[in-house]
Amino acid sequence: MTLTPSPTAPPADHGAPLARTDVTPLFTPFSLAGIELANRFVMAPMTREFSPGGVPGEDVAAYYARRAAHVGLIVTEGTLVDHPSAGSGGDRVPHLYGDDALAGWRRVVDAVHTAGGRIVPQLWHLGATREAGTPPYPDAPVLSPSGLRADGTVVGEAATTADIDALISAFVRAAAAAREVGFDGVELHGAHGYLLDQFFWPLTNRRTDGYGGSLAQRARLGAEVVAAVRAEVGPDFPVIYRYSQWKGGYFDASLVETADELATLLTPLVDAGASALHVSTRRYWLPAFADSPRTLAGWTKHLTGLPTIAIGSVGVQKIFWGAEADVAPTSLEPLVDLFDRGEFDLIALGRALLSDPAWTTKVRDGRLAEIRPYAKEDETRLT
Repeated sequence: MTLTPSPTAPPADHGAPLARTDVTPLFTPFSLAGIELANRFVMAPMTREFSPGGVPGEDVAAYYARRAAHVGLIVTEGTLVDHPSAGSGGDRVPHLYGDDALAGWRRVVDAVHTAGGRIVPQLWHLGATREAGTPPYPDAPVLSPSGLRADGTVVGEAATTADIDALISAFVRAAAAAREVGFDGVELHGAHGYLLDQFFWPLTNRRTDGYGGSLAQRARLGAEVVAAVRAEVGPDFPVIYRYSQWKGGYFDASLVETADELATLLTPLVDAGASALHVSTRRYWLPAFADSPRTLAGWTKHLTGLPTIAIGSVGVQKIFWGAEADVAPTSLEPLVDLFDRGEFDLIALGRALLSDPAWTTKVRDGRLAEIRPYAKEDETRLT
């Protein structure tokens, strides 16, 4: 099976500065599993690599606090769980274990709470996308469902049952640490072709045991991680699960082709105790399936009844990882319309907040001319 990007044209109102739209509905409060959020905007996780030794410093605390006053919820950049095969490539990606890192995260949480915000860490394991032999644990094997990348390249080892138990325990320890530090919940990264998503996807999961084969069996590890985390943190601590159809480098990938298949994938996560689902798409406005105008976030909410976070090129002109001509709508009317139709409860945005921490407030107040548009160089900014 060969997968290639397949851009689809957005609504016809693109190509101009952000147009004025009544976004009042998106500034209503929301209760997420008992955690009160001031508005419907979520800061999406964005990998930055500004935490030397895996320890977030005062600059990281300031970065998140600066945005906390303008969004209802912050989801941090991916934070590595306490497993030697979790991360790759260097020591600047934050982790959620060790006294120094936890002390750093406590400062981040305190800064966000002081600013009136809410914050959850995204718990991350790279799986087969990890490069063998790289820090911080160069001798650790690359672990994945079947020892395969999406293109069929053999990389590392297929996880044994004992490995799977250890992986689940690593997520549990990270969730317990998050609660101890004072985070308002956790998000499990089950999207974009990383470890948990690799178990979902038939191209990377060729297993013949209870963790492979049927769609329900491929969903098993994600559900077991949710259940184990829920058992650890108790009933009142939000556990968000992020999933996606697309993968890094494979933008037209599909875990499911129909709403019935989506229900089969998501039901085990719901039954295991997920509080909300974060539906990662690159274009928030597109229908999920050919036979219905409903978006993937809309189908997710409809099928599960859980609070749903949508995302996908909000507030920026260029589609995330898209071709130069692949642009997003500049009016927020499609977004507000989908919200009014009940397709999502919360909307996440990343690059718009990277360039302008006050983006949501400026949109609310009609100060559109003051918005600093996103540019690629913003990805290296410390602020």
